[in-house]
Amino acid sequence: MSAIAARLRASRLLGEVDSLLRGTGVHAVGGGRVPWVRIGLVLIVTGFAYGCVMGYFAGRPRQAFYSGLKVPLLLVVSTLICLPNYFMVNTVLGLRDDFAAAFRGVLSSQGTVAVVLAALAPLTALGYVSSSFYPFATVTNGVMFALASIAGQVTLARHYRPLIAKNPKHRVCLRGWLVLYVFVAIQLAWVLRPFIGAPRMRVRFLRHDAWGNAYVHVTDAVWQVLTGQ
Repeated sequence: MSAIAARLRASRLLGEVDSLLRGTGVHAVGGGRVPWVRIGLVLIVTGFAYGCVMGYFAGRPRQAFYSGLKVPLLLVVSTLICLPNYFMVNTVLGLRDDFAAAFRGVLSSQGTVAVVLAALAPLTALGYVSSSFYPFATVTNGVMFALASIAGQVTLARHYRPLIAKNPKHRVCLRGWLVLYVFVAIQLAWVLRPFIGAPRMRVRFLRHDAWGNAYVHVTDAVWQVLTGQ
Protein backbone atom coordinates (compact mmCIF):
# COMPACT_ATOMS: atom_id res chain seq x y z
CA MET A 1 0.00 0.00 0.00
CA SER A 2 2.83 2.40 0.80
CA ALA A 3 4.32 1.87 -2.67
CA ILE A 4 0.96 2.60 -4.29
CA ALA A 5 0.53 5.74 -2.18
CA ALA A 6 4.01 6.89 -3.16
CA ARG A 7 3.20 6.40 -6.85
CA LEU A 8 -0.02 8.35 -6.47
CA ARG A 9 1.81 11.22 -4.78
CA ALA A 10 4.46 11.22 -7.51
CA SER A 11 1.75 11.20 -10.17
CA ARG A 12 -0.02 14.14 -8.55
CA LEU A 13 3.26 16.04 -8.31
CA LEU A 14 4.03 15.42 -11.98
CA GLY A 15 0.53 16.54 -12.91
CA GLU A 16 1.00 19.71 -10.88
CA VAL A 17 4.36 20.36 -12.53
CA ASP A 18 2.86 19.84 -15.99
CA SER A 19 0.01 22.26 -15.21
CA LEU A 20 2.46 24.85 -13.90
CA LEU A 21 4.75 24.68 -16.92
CA ARG A 22 1.87 24.75 -19.42
CA GLY A 23 -0.06 27.45 -17.57
CA THR A 24 -3.26 25.41 -17.39
CA GLY A 25 -5.82 24.57 -14.70
CA VAL A 26 -5.27 26.43 -11.45
CA HIS A 27 -2.04 27.80 -12.92
CA ALA A 28 -3.72 29.42 -15.91
CA VAL A 29 -2.93 33.04 -16.71
CA GLY A 30 -5.38 35.42 -15.06
CA GLY A 31 -7.02 32.64 -13.07
CA GLY A 32 -8.86 33.11 -9.82
CA ARG A 33 -7.31 32.60 -6.40
CA VAL A 34 -3.51 32.38 -6.41
CA PRO A 35 -2.53 28.72 -5.71
CA TRP A 36 0.44 29.72 -3.57
CA VAL A 37 0.37 26.54 -1.45
CA ARG A 38 0.50 24.26 -4.49
CA ILE A 39 3.25 26.29 -6.13
CA GLY A 40 5.14 26.31 -2.83
CA LEU A 41 5.00 22.53 -2.54
CA VAL A 42 6.30 22.09 -6.09
CA LEU A 43 9.06 24.61 -5.42
CA ILE A 44 10.16 22.96 -2.18
CA VAL A 45 10.21 19.40 -3.56
CA THR A 46 11.97 20.19 -6.84
CA GLY A 47 14.28 22.78 -5.30
CA PHE A 48 15.30 20.30 -2.62
CA ALA A 49 16.01 17.68 -5.30
CA TYR A 50 18.37 19.95 -7.21
CA GLY A 51 20.01 21.21 -4.03
CA CYS A 52 20.87 17.67 -2.97
CA VAL A 53 22.65 17.07 -6.28
CA MET A 54 24.30 20.48 -6.12
CA GLY A 55 25.72 19.81 -2.67
CA TYR A 56 26.97 16.30 -3.44
CA PHE A 57 30.20 17.54 -5.03
CA ALA A 58 33.09 15.48 -3.59
CA GLY A 59 30.52 12.97 -2.26
CA ARG A 60 29.43 14.55 1.04
CA PRO A 61 25.87 13.56 2.05
CA ARG A 62 25.54 16.13 4.85
CA GLN A 63 26.46 18.96 2.51
CA ALA A 64 23.96 17.57 -0.01
CA PHE A 65 21.20 17.69 2.63
CA TYR A 66 22.12 21.25 3.66
CA SER A 67 22.09 22.39 0.05
CA GLY A 68 18.76 20.66 -0.50
CA LEU A 69 17.30 22.83 2.23
CA LYS A 70 18.94 26.02 1.00
CA VAL A 71 17.87 26.05 -2.67
CA PRO A 72 14.12 26.41 -1.90
CA LEU A 73 15.03 28.71 0.99
CA LEU A 74 16.91 30.95 -1.46
CA LEU A 75 13.96 31.16 -3.86
CA VAL A 76 11.34 31.74 -1.16
CA VAL A 77 13.25 34.26 0.96
CA SER A 78 14.40 36.27 -2.07
CA THR A 79 10.76 36.57 -3.14
CA LEU A 80 9.61 37.58 0.34
CA ILE A 81 12.30 40.26 0.62
CA CYS A 82 11.32 41.81 -2.71
CA LEU A 83 7.55 41.46 -2.28
CA PRO A 84 6.83 44.56 -0.11
CA ASN A 85 8.63 46.82 -2.58
CA TYR A 86 6.87 45.11 -5.48
CA PHE A 87 3.48 45.67 -3.84
CA MET A 88 4.21 49.34 -3.15
CA VAL A 89 5.34 50.00 -6.74
CA ASN A 90 2.14 48.40 -8.03
CA THR A 91 0.13 50.55 -5.64
CA VAL A 92 1.90 53.81 -6.50
CA LEU A 93 1.38 53.19 -10.22
CA GLY A 94 -2.31 52.53 -9.67
CA LEU A 95 -2.09 48.83 -10.47
CA ARG A 96 -3.20 47.34 -7.18
CA ASP A 97 -6.38 45.89 -8.70
CA ASP A 98 -4.18 43.68 -10.89
CA PHE A 99 -1.81 42.68 -8.11
CA ALA A 100 -3.24 39.17 -7.67
CA ALA A 101 -2.61 38.38 -11.34
CA ALA A 102 0.89 39.86 -11.17
CA PHE A 103 1.65 37.98 -7.96
CA ARG A 104 0.44 34.77 -9.60
CA GLY A 105 3.00 35.37 -12.35
CA VAL A 106 5.82 35.95 -9.88
CA LEU A 107 5.08 32.78 -7.91
CA SER A 108 4.64 30.73 -11.07
CA SER A 109 8.00 31.91 -12.36
CA GLN A 110 9.68 30.89 -9.11
CA GLY A 111 8.06 27.48 -9.27
CA THR A 112 9.25 27.13 -12.86
CA VAL A 113 12.82 27.95 -11.83
CA ALA A 114 12.78 25.16 -9.24
CA VAL A 115 11.25 22.64 -11.65
CA VAL A 116 13.78 23.39 -14.39
CA LEU A 117 16.63 23.14 -11.88
CA ALA A 118 15.43 19.66 -10.94
CA ALA A 119 15.30 18.74 -14.62
CA LEU A 120 18.89 19.94 -15.04
CA ALA A 121 20.16 18.00 -12.02
CA PRO A 122 21.44 15.05 -14.14
CA LEU A 123 23.62 17.46 -16.14
CA THR A 124 25.06 18.86 -12.92
CA ALA A 125 25.79 15.33 -11.72
CA LEU A 126 27.48 14.57 -15.04
CA GLY A 127 29.63 17.66 -14.62
CA TYR A 128 30.69 16.49 -11.16
CA VAL A 129 31.66 13.08 -12.52
CA SER A 130 33.61 14.70 -15.37
CA SER A 131 35.72 17.04 -13.25
CA SER A 132 36.79 17.43 -9.63
CA PHE A 133 37.84 21.06 -10.23
CA TYR A 134 35.87 23.12 -7.70
CA PRO A 135 35.64 26.35 -9.76
CA PHE A 136 34.26 24.25 -12.63
CA ALA A 137 31.53 22.96 -10.30
CA THR A 138 30.74 26.54 -9.28
CA VAL A 139 30.41 27.76 -12.85
CA THR A 140 28.41 24.66 -13.84
CA ASN A 141 25.81 25.41 -11.19
CA GLY A 142 25.82 29.06 -12.20
CA VAL A 143 24.97 28.04 -15.75
CA MET A 144 22.16 25.78 -14.52
CA PHE A 145 20.67 28.59 -12.45
CA ALA A 146 20.93 30.93 -15.45
CA LEU A 147 19.07 28.47 -17.67
CA ALA A 148 16.40 27.92 -15.02
CA SER A 149 16.03 31.67 -14.60
CA ILE A 150 15.46 32.09 -18.33
CA ALA A 151 12.68 29.51 -18.16
CA GLY A 152 11.23 31.36 -15.18
CA GLN A 153 11.18 34.59 -17.18
CA VAL A 154 9.27 32.83 -19.97
CA THR A 155 6.58 31.92 -17.45
CA LEU A 156 6.58 35.42 -15.96
CA ALA A 157 6.26 36.99 -19.42
CA ARG A 158 3.29 34.72 -20.16
CA HIS A 159 1.46 36.03 -17.11
CA TYR A 160 2.45 39.64 -17.70
CA ARG A 161 1.51 39.76 -21.40
CA PRO A 162 -2.22 40.44 -20.82
CA LEU A 163 -1.43 42.82 -17.97
CA ILE A 164 0.86 44.95 -20.15
CA ALA A 165 -1.74 44.90 -22.93
CA LYS A 166 -4.28 46.18 -20.41
CA ASN A 167 -2.00 48.86 -18.92
CA PRO A 168 1.58 49.56 -20.16
CA LYS A 169 2.57 50.65 -16.65
CA HIS A 170 2.87 46.96 -15.79
CA ARG A 171 6.03 46.91 -17.90
CA VAL A 172 7.66 49.21 -15.32
CA CYS A 173 6.72 46.83 -12.51
CA LEU A 174 8.03 43.84 -14.43
CA ARG A 175 11.41 45.43 -15.13
CA GLY A 176 11.67 46.71 -11.58
CA TRP A 177 10.93 43.25 -10.20
CA LEU A 178 13.58 41.62 -12.37
CA VAL A 179 16.31 44.08 -11.39
CA LEU A 180 15.51 43.97 -7.68
CA TYR A 181 15.06 40.20 -7.53
CA VAL A 182 18.32 39.41 -9.32
CA PHE A 183 20.24 41.78 -7.06
CA VAL A 184 18.72 40.32 -3.88
CA ALA A 185 18.94 36.67 -4.96
CA ILE A 186 22.63 36.84 -5.87
CA GLN A 187 23.56 38.46 -2.58
CA LEU A 188 21.35 36.10 -0.55
CA ALA A 189 22.96 33.15 -2.30
CA TRP A 190 26.30 34.50 -1.08
CA VAL A 191 25.00 34.77 2.48
CA LEU A 192 23.58 31.22 2.42
CA ARG A 193 26.75 29.62 1.08
CA PRO A 194 28.09 26.98 0.91
CA PHE A 195 25.80 25.39 -1.64
CA ILE A 196 28.47 23.22 -3.25
CA GLY A 197 31.11 23.18 -0.55
CA ALA A 198 34.83 23.36 -1.24
CA PRO A 199 36.39 19.93 -0.55
CA ARG A 200 39.14 21.44 1.58
CA MET A 201 36.65 23.09 3.96
CA ARG A 202 34.64 21.57 6.79
CA VAL A 203 30.97 20.84 6.08
CA ARG A 204 28.71 23.40 7.75
CA PHE A 205 25.35 25.01 7.08
CA LEU A 206 26.70 28.57 6.74
CA ARG A 207 30.16 30.02 6.33
CA HIS A 208 31.41 32.01 9.32
CA ASP A 209 32.31 34.91 6.95
CA ALA A 210 29.00 34.94 5.08
CA TRP A 211 28.82 38.65 4.34
CA GLY A 212 30.80 40.07 1.46
CA ASN A 213 30.50 40.94 -2.23
CA ALA A 214 28.94 38.12 -4.24
CA TYR A 215 29.69 39.74 -7.59
CA VAL A 216 33.44 39.80 -7.04
CA HIS A 217 33.43 36.11 -6.12
CA VAL A 218 31.50 35.07 -9.25
CA THR A 219 33.90 37.02 -11.46
CA ASP A 220 36.90 35.36 -9.81
CA ALA A 221 35.38 31.88 -10.28
CA VAL A 222 34.81 32.46 -13.99
CA TRP A 223 38.35 33.77 -14.37
CA GLN A 224 39.80 30.68 -12.65
CA VAL A 225 37.92 28.38 -15.01
CA LEU A 226 39.05 30.32 -18.09
CA THR A 227 42.68 30.43 -16.99
CA GLY A 228 42.80 27.00 -15.33
CA GLN A 229 44.29 28.44 -12.14
